[in-house]
Amino acid sequence: MVFNRKGIPDEQLLDLYKSILKPRIIEEKMLILLRQGKISKWFSGIGQEAIAVGVSSAMEQEEYILPMHRNLGVFTTKSVPLNRLFSQFQGKMNGFTKGRDRSFHFGSQEHKVVGMISHLGPQLGVADGIALANKLKDNKQVTAVFTGEGGTSEGDFHEALNVAAVWDLPVIFIVENNGYGLSTPTNEQFRCQQIADKGKGFGMESYTIDGNNLLEVYRTISQLRAEIQKKPKPVLLECMTFRMRGHEEASGTKYVPQEKFDKWQDKDPVQNYEQFLISEKLLTSEMIEDIKAQIKEDINSSLDTAFAEEEIKSSTEQELADMYSPFGFEEQPPANSTTTNIRMVDAISDGLKQSMQKYPNTVVMGQDIAEYGGVFKITDGFIDEFGKERVRNTPICESAIVSAAMGLSINGYKAIMEMQFADFVSSGFNPIVNYLAKVHYRWGQAADVVVRMPTGAGVGAGPFHSQSNEAWFTHTPGLKVVYPAFPADAKGLLAAAIEDPNPVMFFEHKALYRSVYQEVNDDYYTLEIGKANLLNEGQEVTIISYGAGVHWALEVLEKNPHISADLIDLRTLVPLDTDTIFASVQKTARVIILHEDCEVGGFGADISAWISEHCFEYLDAPIMRSASLNTAVPFAKNLEDNFLAKQGFEQKLNDLLAY
Repeated sequence: MVFNRKGIPDEQLLDLYKSILKPRIIEEKMLILLRQGKISKWFSGIGQEAIAVGVSSAMEQEEYILPMHRNLGVFTTKSVPLNRLFSQFQGKMNGFTKGRDRSFHFGSQEHKVVGMISHLGPQLGVADGIALANKLKDNKQVTAVFTGEGGTSEGDFHEALNVAAVWDLPVIFIVENNGYGLSTPTNEQFRCQQIADKGKGFGMESYTIDGNNLLEVYRTISQLRAEIQKKPKPVLLECMTFRMRGHEEASGTKYVPQEKFDKWQDKDPVQNYEQFLISEKLLTSEMIEDIKAQIKEDINSSLDTAFAEEEIKSSTEQELADMYSPFGFEEQPPANSTTTNIRMVDAISDGLKQSMQKYPNTVVMGQDIAEYGGVFKITDGFIDEFGKERVRNTPICESAIVSAAMGLSINGYKAIMEMQFADFVSSGFNPIVNYLAKVHYRWGQAADVVVRMPTGAGVGAGPFHSQSNEAWFTHTPGLKVVYPAFPADAKGLLAAAIEDPNPVMFFEHKALYRSVYQEVNDDYYTLEIGKANLLNEGQEVTIISYGAGVHWALEVLEKNPHISADLIDLRTLVPLDTDTIFASVQKTARVIILHEDCEVGGFGADISAWISEHCFEYLDAPIMRSASLNTAVPFAKNLEDNFLAKQGFEQKLNDLLAY
């Protein structure tokens, strides 16, 4: 192994030695603790330390790094306190996740480290978002993100690289190619010669270097960082390396030929760098022993502190509260009483535009939303006022854009993403339910993201543009789900969703966009998320609905003026306004839940279960549900009409009243 020390002072060479030795000694200690049962799991990075240490040493402390679970050297080089790391490994309160996640599944804004999630891919898109924020700030900062050779087969890898290339983002994608994805060798994972070859297809610079050579990693990152600071660009950097332990300790290494172990043992990054410093007369055996003694003393002292910490305690109330970032909502009424009779599509557009005016750190992203104005023209004309930096056309890659929205939030921006159709959210499902929804609960990071969701049937769009999938997200703790039925509500609730630092799935029914008009205040205003609206008051029955179902119910009540009904427009599904539901059911003793989604798994089942548990003594009849057929949404009008819950609602309502 050849080390090029040109231009690197002696003191810095020694600092790099201390930095690479520290994670190695910690790792050796962790393996002992694992065998003693004092930690539950360990993903060893022994043999790969030069990459994490070289990258972190070449970056500035205020620059974000997104490491993997084998990158202990990032955390130690970034000066994360050892006692807190050890508390994290033991699930103690002084860690970073309050015992809610393990190992390196956490982030720290203080240290500008954003840890991985087990699904690997989304963190690459998150790095895109962080880098985009840096580019918008023009702060000359560079973002570095890690993945393994196995992760490069995921769609998120390709999406993230494509977005970074198209947007010229200042981000370095670092692939640690250690030859195996758990036990699967690279020749069974991809056919290109090197992973760096994949970058060329995205039009970005790509390099392959010796990941076990500390100075080569350090020099390469330093040079790339300097270039990116002058002119933002993404770079793919493949670091060839090898892990000397299993994927995690329980998996072992029997699948690796012994000759390969022997080869890489000779390329040990710590031992080789140590021998280089000795040959340069910068290090002696006495110095090595002194440095090791100091590191071990720090480790043992920090372990004592962590072990002495009491077992973690919490409460049900605290656990539930921590799913969401604290938000002291104060309803903002409009400044004057001037109104205009407008459609829902116009109200949403106005609310979005006024929020972007109010919050200059707001970025809107989506397919065809810039010059074209979006397929429903919500953002028509926005680039004239806000420019293409804040109104961003995206490639067709929902997962990477959701992840980028998360990255923007991490780096101080509000992000709004338009799903072209709610149906397409399945392509971005993973980062929504596994990153956005869980990130505050895991390590206290707000996901200041709104995902706008044009949804629903009734427009002859068929199975892939018509489904109602709100129940996918009501099932996921950490998300808020808003579903307005009227223009004024849509405008005020969208403004509130953008103010809220938590992830909000904002459903907009396509059939209502241009069919429903209402007097809407011209000024900016907000409405509280989680408050239902009692549209009609009566004594005989409670009708609970949202979205298009509210209008179906109004039509039936207008046709049957003799029916005395409470009609509750939920407006928000999560959080659910159970107080309004309880008061109404207690009064009427009969309840029917109407929604467009299919009956099986629809949100009406949750409402029905809640009423059964909390209002059973007041009921004079079974709880009824009126929902759409348990089929995909058909295209032909007659078939679609037969599918929708609107078709059978009136009969079910009369059956309930006659019970």
